[in-house]
Amino acid sequence: HLTLWLIESVCFQMQEEECVNGDGEDLDAFLANLSKVSNSRERASQLFQWLINPIPAKSFFRETWEKKPILVQRKNPDYYKGLFSTAEFDRILRQEDVQYGVNLDVTSYTNGTRETHNPPGRALPFTVWDFYESGCSLRMLNPQAFSSTVWNVLSILQEQFGSMAGANVYLTPPGTQGFAPHYDDIEAFVVQLEGKKHWRVYNPRTEDEVLPVVSSPNFEQADIGKPILEVVLEAGDLLYFPRGFIHQGDCLPDAHSLHVTISSYQKNSWGDLLQKVVPVALEIAMEEDVEFRQGLPLDYLTYMGVQNSDKDDPRRTKFFSQIECLMKKLTNYAPVDAAVDQKARDFLHDCLPPMLTPEESGSSVRGAPARWERGQVMDAGAHITTQTRVRVLRLSVFPRLCSDGEAVHLYYTTDNSRVYHKEELKSFEIKEQHTDAIEFLIHSYPKFVTVGSFPCDSAEDRIALAELLFQRGIIHTAEPL
Repeated sequence: HLTLWLIESVCFQMQEEECVNGDGEDLDAFLANLSKVSNSRERASQLFQWLINPIPAKSFFRETWEKKPILVQRKNPDYYKGLFSTAEFDRILRQEDVQYGVNLDVTSYTNGTRETHNPPGRALPFTVWDFYESGCSLRMLNPQAFSSTVWNVLSILQEQFGSMAGANVYLTPPGTQGFAPHYDDIEAFVVQLEGKKHWRVYNPRTEDEVLPVVSSPNFEQADIGKPILEVVLEAGDLLYFPRGFIHQGDCLPDAHSLHVTISSYQKNSWGDLLQKVVPVALEIAMEEDVEFRQGLPLDYLTYMGVQNSDKDDPRRTKFFSQIECLMKKLTNYAPVDAAVDQKARDFLHDCLPPMLTPEESGSSVRGAPARWERGQVMDAGAHITTQTRVRVLRLSVFPRLCSDGEAVHLYYTTDNSRVYHKEELKSFEIKEQHTDAIEFLIHSYPKFVTVGSFPCDSAEDRIALAELLFQRGIIHTAEPL
């Protein structure tokens, strides 16, 4: 039977005269007001609440996140207006260097067969729109590279999740389907922007199954049974489903569909952390504990292994007991904090750079007034003093101190690219005597602190550190220099 208890459906009726986000603002105005929120954590929280309204964020993370799909039907086609549009899609094709397979996929799913139709090279409007007219779906893989609004939204949301936030845009012609039933390894928020789309969500779990987390296998329709949720999303609606839930979407004959899937939490599980912990823990254990270096039994191949797994042999029981003992001891050698730092570095490499607010830009290195004017350099050499008040630019910049045993490096995201991993992870070496001051800055956020309050040995040290961090775009000042 259908496990309908897994589904919570929220119908949010809005009057025609009501506004996009419920308080009189369209998305541009909402983001402009959001930029005035000083604390970037609060900014991320408010944006996420806008995304899932009217579901309270606290109850969402308590009751729904990673657990079950949820549907929000708003009856307000303008709720997400301004996030992205087919007109923006067309502008990007005309003005940007969109490459097939890198930025754009052309796909179809007919008679149970999924096909990708990407030619080589740049995706130009003449060919792309011909594919669309022929019934193919268009998937833009990284709209944040071309759309400042999508970039802004994702760069804020990544702080809400503590994990990279990504997006794909899907444009589907009427009466077609672009993808086979599949599941993904991300938490997915399907935001319907234009038209409408018919969705079916299936639960692959039974009481004896583990939620799958492998990326995007396709399924035959006969293999997945009946949907636990079937709905037509219209513009302004939202559908969330956790990783592992099989899903498929197809267009009705009378309307095209444009939606953006906002995703996060890829490779952010306990298992992913343990993949970093266990190998290093084992190396340490083998160096420090003789029991890990003791030889295996001389005859273990005669009673262990798959071919011997059905044997009722006491030696097998003893073997498993020793494995269990060693596994328990392994936790004593687990470098958990170091592994978390590795995860943090991965996150920082994945992250989008922050899209700065006017206030952040004007008080950071990116808005410094130095320039060439009237044949000379103007407003150069503005100086930081011990009285200058500074703070970390925002927490999504997420400066992270990590040590490799020989040196301490500070990792940051302000110089990242809007294209995933186009640039190497950014870091620079920090003097050991400056680490306390870096931690002081991070933990002081969102308060501004004077450079003179840095826990350094001298005023010169404090100013030198502040200048370095300012030049790297990691801190900004309370007032423009």
